[in-house]
Amino acid sequence: MNLFFTNSNLGKFFEIYAQIENFGRNQQKCDNSMTQLNNVYIVDYVRTPFSRSRPKSRERSAFSEIRADQLVGYTLRNMFEQRMKDKVAPEDVSEFGYGCSFPVGTNWPYAARNAWFSGNMPPSVPSLFFDRACGSAMSAMHHGILSIQTGDNDIFVASGAEHMFMEPMDPTLQKNMVAPKHLIIKSEGNFWYRDDIDIMTGMSMVQTAQKLFEYECDHISIEDMAKFGVTSHNWAEKALDEGYFKGEIVPVLGHKEGNLEEEWLVDHDLAIRRGATLEKTLSLPAVSTPGYMGGYKHKRFKRKEYKERFGTKSGVITPGNSSPLNAGAATMMLASEEAVKKHGLEPIARIVSMGWAGVDPSVMGRGPVPATEMALKKAGLKAEDIDYWEINEAFAVVVLNAMHHFNIPREKVNVKGGAIAIGHPLGASGVRLPGTLARILREKKAKYGVATLCCGSGQGVTTIIENPDA
Repeated sequence: MNLFFTNSNLGKFFEIYAQIENFGRNQQKCDNSMTQLNNVYIVDYVRTPFSRSRPKSRERSAFSEIRADQLVGYTLRNMFEQRMKDKVAPEDVSEFGYGCSFPVGTNWPYAARNAWFSGNMPPSVPSLFFDRACGSAMSAMHHGILSIQTGDNDIFVASGAEHMFMEPMDPTLQKNMVAPKHLIIKSEGNFWYRDDIDIMTGMSMVQTAQKLFEYECDHISIEDMAKFGVTSHNWAEKALDEGYFKGEIVPVLGHKEGNLEEEWLVDHDLAIRRGATLEKTLSLPAVSTPGYMGGYKHKRFKRKEYKERFGTKSGVITPGNSSPLNAGAATMMLASEEAVKKHGLEPIARIVSMGWAGVDPSVMGRGPVPATEMALKKAGLKAEDIDYWEINEAFAVVVLNAMHHFNIPREKVNVKGGAIAIGHPLGASGVRLPGTLARILREKKAKYGVATLCCGSGQGVTTIIENPDA
């Protein structure tokens, strides 16, 4: 069809065109108004003590007779029956999210639903489960943040837990765990596997830390990691003695370590070592294997180079510079600004931004760096704007690597001790870090904080929060 414009209809064409342009501008204004996201606040946070888990010794594991979902139940009942009493009822919650690293055995089936019901919570609140390894609970938290920002939820409860006695990391002890073997391609009825991916994701977390050290040792030494571990215990011991953790811990009835028959009301973290010293920490045996001995593929150092560089033929990851095995749970309540006003709540932090990233699984400890870069960029902040950091101490080398990258002074990081001392029940840490950080910001009258974790299989997650009273 041919179109011809004359003087009589050309003016009409431009009039219609102007109307279309004006409609487009109005539509853009409408679209822009829809991108105004709701503020999200942390209004409560509570956790259990973190016990020591000894997968080969039921008697020595204080929580060995309590399931992970029951630990979540302790936190939920404490939150609604005491901390939020007469403010928020369980029925007021829009949605519940639960994260853990091993959704097998006692964690399955219906992991999130069972965790919610373990707190005697109502069936009217829907539940969903999250798995991002150690970042699982933070990913549950991120879902809640996004849903409140968009107005789809009003109050969201995020929990995380891990029980490393009942569901140990050792596949030889965990009968319900599927050994890592990753399907990549299906072709003509046959399944093909990529050996490099299988090797990277099948590496133990200890070996990923060893590899990270060997590739980042230009600025991190064996002594640096030992000093960091000692400080973690010393600072956690000080916080424990000052009663700091009482503000976030609900006691749990377990049993005395070594005696299943003797009940024990556990009200503190059991992995904190009193009087930790550098000499003792440096003497602890390695639990990792160097690359030159086959600890990981594509090794950086040959045997002679390794021994000359580090003065040892052994690995460098020890119980003194890495987190122990634990059982524990943590729970957080998130709310919109409207819900805060409606229920008369006192926010302990405002959510500023979030970040997540993927890295080479064989050096999964690098994950916090790109995840935090994403969160800082979204917030329009720089690392030097952050007052305090909670960087999960799965291994000291992970934190030291992030500190080096962002040039963070030690006195700003994990100031109440970290996972090396407090413990790291994998799924729970994603809620513990921002929860503890929120309390630190209020205590220190500081403004911004970053909570970040590395995740098994090569990922990182980050949350930036702000003290609303600073």
